[in-house]
Amino acid sequence: MSQSSQHSRSPKQGQTATALDRVRNIGIAAHVDAGKTTLTERILFYAGASHKIGEVHDGAAHMDWMAEEQDHGITITAAVTKAPWRDHLLQIVDTPGHVDFTIEVERSMRVLDGVVLVLDGVRGIEPQTETVWRQRCRFGLPVLFFVNKIDRPGADFLRVLDAIRERLDVEPVAMTVPLAEEQACIDLLHRRLLRFGGEQGEQVSAEPCPEALWAPVAELHEALLLAAADADDTLADLVLEGGEPEPEVVLAALRRGTLAGRIFPCFGGSALRNLGVQPVMDAAVDLLPAPLDRPAAVARQPNGEAETVAISAKGPLVALVFKVQLWDGRRHCFTRVYRNRLKVGDTVAFKTADGRVIKEHIARIFDVDAGRKTKLDEAGPGQIVLIAGLRYAATGDTLCDPDHLVALERIEARQPVLSLAIEPAAGTDEDKLLEVLDKVEQEDPTLRVEEDPETGQRLLRGMGELHLQIVLERLEREFGQKVRTGRPAVAVRETIMRSGRAEQLHSRPPSPDGKQPELAAWALVEVAPQARGAGNQIRCHPRLRPESAALSLEQQQALQEGLEVGLASGVLQGAPVDDVSATLVEVELFGQQSTPEALQATTTRALARALSEAGPVALHPVMRVDVVVPEANLGSVLGDLQQRRAAIQATKTGQESGDDSASISCEVALEALLGYTTELRSLTQGRGQYSMQFERFDVV
Repeated sequence: MSQSSQHSRSPKQGQTATALDRVRNIGIAAHVDAGKTTLTERILFYAGASHKIGEVHDGAAHMDWMAEEQDHGITITAAVTKAPWRDHLLQIVDTPGHVDFTIEVERSMRVLDGVVLVLDGVRGIEPQTETVWRQRCRFGLPVLFFVNKIDRPGADFLRVLDAIRERLDVEPVAMTVPLAEEQACIDLLHRRLLRFGGEQGEQVSAEPCPEALWAPVAELHEALLLAAADADDTLADLVLEGGEPEPEVVLAALRRGTLAGRIFPCFGGSALRNLGVQPVMDAAVDLLPAPLDRPAAVARQPNGEAETVAISAKGPLVALVFKVQLWDGRRHCFTRVYRNRLKVGDTVAFKTADGRVIKEHIARIFDVDAGRKTKLDEAGPGQIVLIAGLRYAATGDTLCDPDHLVALERIEARQPVLSLAIEPAAGTDEDKLLEVLDKVEQEDPTLRVEEDPETGQRLLRGMGELHLQIVLERLEREFGQKVRTGRPAVAVRETIMRSGRAEQLHSRPPSPDGKQPELAAWALVEVAPQARGAGNQIRCHPRLRPESAALSLEQQQALQEGLEVGLASGVLQGAPVDDVSATLVEVELFGQQSTPEALQATTTRALARALSEAGPVALHPVMRVDVVVPEANLGSVLGDLQQRRAAIQATKTGQESGDDSASISCEVALEALLGYTTELRSLTQGRGQYSMQFERFDVV
């Protein structure tokens, strides 16, 4: 980007106190296996923050520091690191690409200021790319695209730009065009050719772009200028008249458009082949926001009033715990400071998800670099740090000044869809296992440990088979806890197929000893199905008999709770009820006998009878599945999916995708996918891969 940068490796500097306008707090995100961690490794090396490039396929990546990440060759947990570049500090979060660990992306996006979205040069927009894109949209984060793996057969930079337009509905602006065979890329802004030499691409030389190479990309240069003109009216006349503005002026306009979410700069290269990485690092400095460039966050005071929280050293403390992690067996909280400073020994207060206000002390503060941590005395606004000493703080809690309590928006966690029955293996202490499971559950909001009320079995619930497998591996490696598991079971919901209504008279005579008074109440409830995914609707404004009767606040709350309790446990399998409208039509009161307890029990039973009359059915999780296989195996894989009753939505052959692979998009019930990884490997000699994402609960 800047011609003065020379793309040289910077000395290791400025990693403690950097002015906020020189900080870039960015995330690297993508579909699984698009090359996020490989890109991050190059950034660290070129910035001088590491002196050796670690490769994912060798299990030596600096950012994949967990043993499970090295064994499986994938990123499981979001890792934070820092890299100095051009007198700026890049604070980088490398996020997982596998859908089972999407909570890691969600909570990282919550505290980032910008994102580098990595795309596969052959496959373009993949399923998890779209998930990450939706998460990025939710938080309004500016984006740079890096089209990776451009050296692979079938890779096509321009085709990926078309896919961005079509699938993400935004206009990409090419900034560099990669030339894999030349180990170079064309810098469209400065009209120059960048060559990447040296043993690991660290030597970048710039020369005027030869006309033979420039002619095919001249239109892309024109599109870049038009995008800048759209963001800056002062450029419009000059560009439309065919003029050539100064690169620095164009860059300033591109920055404004990128920060506003109207321009999406795109770069191409191959991180593994050390091609095209330094221009992305320059763009992070030149085009992505500093913490001060981002809109202020909104917090809620205890009385419900909104309060804006800007990144600032002034005002009462506000910091967000976005992740809890066990480190060396101890509980640590990843935290981003928004306002004021956090110091060792400070007392902080926070309101938990269940409404309790807790005060705790900051015992230690650490600067974090992937799997390494360094002690700090304090942390200032905009910093991401690791805090030790907080026993009760959980993901989404807001650390505040005890005299000024506020709460930032909490981090949303998806409900688990797969469960395993677990029990201690021989020689494993059950109490110790329960203690360890509690720690792991605090760490991961998408994990649940519950007891099956019917069988008494302990269930471990998670987002998928890989998610649960990683948890079990960690239990054994980190804590020495071996468990036996049953066959995976799929979480279900219940709904109804038609309308229904039922009444219920609930009465209980007084106990002989007089300690329990007589109870009586009558209720009429109607239920009706709603559109799939619409959720539940509760109406609780009944007619009263006798007409002169009136409900107290406690009685009104009891009626509402009666409906909520009834929808929490259906009549078929005791599973939560979804997509149902429940209306309390009429209630008869019997004086003092109609206590809140009687009214809640009556309403719950009337609702259960109405659900039984309305054709109750089970809803099973349906997954959106994308399978990529060698084209030669397409027929056998399609046949296997059809046996699993998959609804095939699209297939793409090798001719369309540009290589020898074919892809299948379909919807399949999660039960049919249990063990599918092994079957797919068998059908494709280990070359097939698939990803799945929860789509909805539906009748199967």
